[in-house]
Amino acid sequence: MIDKPNDSEVSPTITEVPPEEQPAATAATPHRKARAPRKKKPVTISVSEQELQTTLPSDANLPPVVQPLPPPEVAISVPLCDIDRIATPATPAVALPSEPENAVVLQRAVATTPTVESGKVATVDSRPVEPAADCPDGFSRRLSDRNELDSDALEQIDRLTNIALGQLSGGLSPASLAMAYLDWSVHLASSPGKQMQLAAKATRKALRLGSYAVSAALTGRAEATIKPLPGDHRFDHPGWQRFPHNVIYQGFLLNQQWWHNATTGIRGVGKHSEAAVSFMARQILDMLAPCNMPLLNPEIIETTVKEGGSNLLRGAKNWYDDQRRTLRNEKPAGSEAFKVGENLAITPGKVVFRNPLIELIQYTPSTATVQREPILMQSAWMMKYYILDLSPHNSLVKYLVDRGHTVFMISWLNPGPECRNLGMEDYRRLGTLAAIDVISAILPECKIHAVGYCLGGILLTITAAAMARDGDERLASITLFTTMTDFTEVGEINVFMDASEVTLLEDMMWEKGYLGHQQVSGGFHLLKSADLIWSKMVREYYLGHREPMFDLMAWNADGTRMPFRQHSEVLRRLYVDNELFQGKYLVGGRAIAISDIHAPIFAVAAVADHVAPWRSVYKLHLQSDATELTFVLTSGGHNVGIVNEPGHPHRSYQMTVCRKEERCLDAETWKTQAPTYQGSWWPAWQEWLLSHSSGAVAAPAMGAPDKGYAPLADAPGSYVLQQ
Repeated sequence: MIDKPNDSEVSPTITEVPPEEQPAATAATPHRKARAPRKKKPVTISVSEQELQTTLPSDANLPPVVQPLPPPEVAISVPLCDIDRIATPATPAVALPSEPENAVVLQRAVATTPTVESGKVATVDSRPVEPAADCPDGFSRRLSDRNELDSDALEQIDRLTNIALGQLSGGLSPASLAMAYLDWSVHLASSPGKQMQLAAKATRKALRLGSYAVSAALTGRAEATIKPLPGDHRFDHPGWQRFPHNVIYQGFLLNQQWWHNATTGIRGVGKHSEAAVSFMARQILDMLAPCNMPLLNPEIIETTVKEGGSNLLRGAKNWYDDQRRTLRNEKPAGSEAFKVGENLAITPGKVVFRNPLIELIQYTPSTATVQREPILMQSAWMMKYYILDLSPHNSLVKYLVDRGHTVFMISWLNPGPECRNLGMEDYRRLGTLAAIDVISAILPECKIHAVGYCLGGILLTITAAAMARDGDERLASITLFTTMTDFTEVGEINVFMDASEVTLLEDMMWEKGYLGHQQVSGGFHLLKSADLIWSKMVREYYLGHREPMFDLMAWNADGTRMPFRQHSEVLRRLYVDNELFQGKYLVGGRAIAISDIHAPIFAVAAVADHVAPWRSVYKLHLQSDATELTFVLTSGGHNVGIVNEPGHPHRSYQMTVCRKEERCLDAETWKTQAPTYQGSWWPAWQEWLLSHSSGAVAAPAMGAPDKGYAPLADAPGSYVLQQ
């Protein structure tokens, strides 16, 4: 009899657990005598009062500056180490940015804080707050603040200790895990009813397994007591249905189900603690699964006997090659066959603008006429843009260009340690907004269809909301690919999003000045460790089958870095504090609201997305006041759902349109009622773009040399080649 989940017997499933609200922590700073500053060789910079007043708002976790603005034309002493915080390209072939562009980034690096009203305190995000009543120095501490101790040396001791502990624990905060296990264990120990229930479940499962083992041993065939979860293909090989391997895998599934019941549903345990304990239990179970053991896996045994052990020899070579590449920081095996500009990102175009943060690519029209409104596309800065321009057969850029659209693409700089102080405001002004300004200059009086992917969609939403607030109506429409605007329910990634985890990640970034691609990909692999880690190990090392490389895998291995300050702001302000959804996110010192956006919105989510769960993406309906909101739920995951070219088999999507003043359905009701369409959603989106365009015009020239935007280089440019 199949062990079906019910209220008392639940199979382990991946649940989306919303993070708990993190209250702002306040602490008093003891009054102490001011110390004489350490002597550093100063560099004198003359800055006028007007320049200081136009300095970008500071949102980084830096020590607050509370002194008033100096009088006009004063000398500011800046340590030499602060002068180099400029996002200059790392590729020698890239032309250096102009002095005005450098000055913008330099002003942010100096991090001058505007004055505030008397009696208030200037915090690191330039928001005046009331001083703490118990703070003799009038200093207020927020959750996102990391105040210095009595000296830089003591501060560094704390950071280095935290970094060392994080390295020992695989990047997970020991403090966070300890608190989660304490929460779980204390509440379980004080729940005798739950203990009795778990004991009864264990006894019942043991009896069922024993009965199944006897039947399987005597008859050779027995009805399974429990089936694997949907999507779990670890036990698909026919050898798992033969004795004794069938008893082994049935025992594992029953044990897995029991641990799910043991780590969930305990009264009084916080949601984050429950998610963390359940997540860690799954990691241990996935690691100890019998399919990972060569002597217990019938497929490995049969292959080894059949091939005389040659599979193990190939697997040893694969393991050695992978270790060598990891130590040398090289790309995975097979990625050499894919090169940007040769067989990836080969849609013709020109780089028409470059600043210290982006290159703007304009693609060459392939039709005599194009739609009047151009398309601006931006991916997340943690990925290289050519996921939208992979091979010719699955390039979304080529698909749009061939159908009469003028397409522009943002290619982000791959930042290094010198860019550690670049923040979200820099990415907004020097990235999205700069690209919009350039396109408006090249194609004047033309509105823009703006497209954002993942974090690029979040940045686009912030930019569009600020533009709408300020009366800037240059956007014809907004398209968001797998983009969350509410971070209450972020799925299993919530395990890495509590204050302790974020602090650990900040300290690890502080050491290098950036977050490396390996750290990001490692965290995402943990979310699906059974498939991305252990099953891959079995295939490549025990069975000796090297997975063939394809374009999307090659792109995934070609990652980028993220600046310390900018990623810290993303984690703190969005994932922890959820400022964007709550209407507290500041741009230019004023809050923005997504409800200010009235341009049509086209939002795409993916059913199997574990980075941006589709139910969280759907919550855009709760914030949007657009004239119409088209929502698409496509098959596939975070990347495959977007790289979804027509003609690919087994693809489908659901789509509805919610117009202004219409009622919004909840996510589950929407999924049951929304019509389903077979195939790719690309044609539906392209028709939507046509319906929100104003007609065809002659294809434009490349750039605008008379306006200072002459083509600088051929696509894909130079920033995308930086490693």
